[in-house]
Amino acid sequence: METTTAFFTLVISRMAAGEPRDGGGYYFRFLPHRTFSSLSAREITSRLRQWSMLGRIQAQAFSFDQTFQPYQKDDFVMAFFKDPNVIPNLQLLSDSSGQWTTLGSEVKKIEAINVPCTQLSMSFFQRLYDENIVRESGHIVKCLDSFCDPFLISDELRKVLLMEDSEKYEVFSPVEREEFLFCLFKHLCLGGSLCQYEDVLKPYLETAKLIYKDLVRTLLVCATLHLKSMSRHFRILLWTPSSVM
Repeated sequence: METTTAFFTLVISRMAAGEPRDGGGYYFRFLPHRTFSSLSAREITSRLRQWSMLGRIQAQAFSFDQTFQPYQKDDFVMAFFKDPNVIPNLQLLSDSSGQWTTLGSEVKKIEAINVPCTQLSMSFFQRLYDENIVRESGHIVKCLDSFCDPFLISDELRKVLLMEDSEKYEVFSPVEREEFLFCLFKHLCLGGSLCQYEDVLKPYLETAKLIYKDLVRTLLVCATLHLKSMSRHFRILLWTPSSVM
């Protein structure tokens, strides 16, 4: 079953006095004026257009009124999707139409998984140079074309990202591949269906760093949302950043 991906963020603020709460649970508020400059900067939008991602990635902000505890993640996420301020405002990208639509109704089932956010330096990717995946000049090493459905693999970087039988796949451990910074970097490198790949690594690193810092600077919790388009089943990935690069 196909999935679509959207990014949304949750930021902390106190609930205004006098606003209703449902049985002592979380109360959420949509923050339409909270913007993310990394996604609107001219250079970044130019790159996203080249990578076939412009208009297919966005960030939204919501505030909530209580301290988040990791052991309460399932209750927290379910409360978010049931909140009357979330249902008409949370944007999802439709596979069928290619348009952004609202959630529209309550979610019946969720799966919340913790995602680490411990990497605080782009030196995390230095190993790409050390392992000759990227040359000292910054150029990505090419390879013979192969396919990892639906992606064309034409360089060593995409082999490391996608091909588990690649001899250099283990440059990043399974735990490191779960890091939000790695997931964001991979998402940018692979791009959309009409992606025009970069020949050098720098644009991917710069864009990943800017978006990463923008998303985690003020956050308690971030999430990547995968919507299975034929059901109301959501797989939610949660991470709790401690500081920013």
